[in-house]
Amino acid sequence: ELPPSEFMQVADSTWLVLSVVSNGRAPSGCQATGVTKIARSVIAPLAEHHVSVLMLSTYQTDFILVRERDLPVVIHTLAGEFDIYKEEGGECVPVTCDDVSNGFLKPKPAASPTLHPVQSPQTRFCVLTVAPDTLPAIATMLIDVLFYSHSPPREAGAGSQDLDSITFFAFSLIEGYISIVMDAETQKRFPSDLLLTSSTGELWRMVRIGGQPLGFDECGIVAQIAEPLAAADISAYYISTFNFDHALVPEEGIAEVIQLLQQRQESGR
Repeated sequence: ELPPSEFMQVADSTWLVLSVVSNGRAPSGCQATGVTKIARSVIAPLAEHHVSVLMLSTYQTDFILVRERDLPVVIHTLAGEFDIYKEEGGECVPVTCDDVSNGFLKPKPAASPTLHPVQSPQTRFCVLTVAPDTLPAIATMLIDVLFYSHSPPREAGAGSQDLDSITFFAFSLIEGYISIVMDAETQKRFPSDLLLTSSTGELWRMVRIGGQPLGFDECGIVAQIAEPLAAADISAYYISTFNFDHALVPEEGIAEVIQLLQQRQESGR
């Protein structure tokens, strides 16, 4: 519905949203699974079948975005492991391979994905939510942070492995649920009694994937991070953006994460 603009760049694909829930039924009654928990069962198989994905973690759950044209491959790839449902008129309806088999071609095995450089800024992040009825109380501050408080982005060289800090603020509103990622310094600008986080109040560190914008056609970018973290049983909060991918991991585990990812890069050379 947005009007065309010379200032707005739009990817040429339409994407569909998948959510993985623990019992395969309607999301409202299910416990969502995390990125690293679905690394082997969803992310890796899709990468092997050359399906490009975008990941969006929120405070409440995790979503996988796939291109609409890849849906037949996605269904055939995941049907052996999952019961798959589509939403029609607010109801969850079972999907079978036959529903999307028209024109389906068995994908060629994907080539080994490129392992992109990983940068680890020193910035500490918070993962938060806000009760919808309290959102008006922080609306002005949100607008200021989103549109007026950021300095121009710095260009990072492809070989750069460390950044002193990174400007990153993510806000999502999905089915009435709000999820926010902001750095610990920015959090201090907001009323502490309105921003809700986990009972542990843990802080997160980031690894950013890619020394230059990644594009949308390459597969295996999420798997590059999710698979080794899953093997080490390290939780992650993952956000794909237009230019880069970002994974947040618990602050106390950042050294182990960097070591794991460096080992994977070296073994892939």
